[in-house]
Amino acid sequence: MGTLRVTVDRDACCGSGNCVLTAPDVFDQDDADGLVLLLRPEPPPEATDRVRRAVGLCPAAAIHLT
Repeated sequence: MGTLRVTVDRDACCGSGNCVLTAPDVFDQDDADGLVLLLRPEPPPEATDRVRRAVGLCPAAAIHLT
């Protein structure tokens, strides 16, 4: 299995914060606008399940995995 790569679409983000609550080591929220900030585009293997959960919880479908 290859390395998990995460991208975010800040234009689609609605600022719900589900990603930050689920994987705070990978995602954060911008203090200025509340939108997602990607901290780790290639998260460690131990974060894979949490990142996949964050994708599923995102109401705006703003997180993408490759």
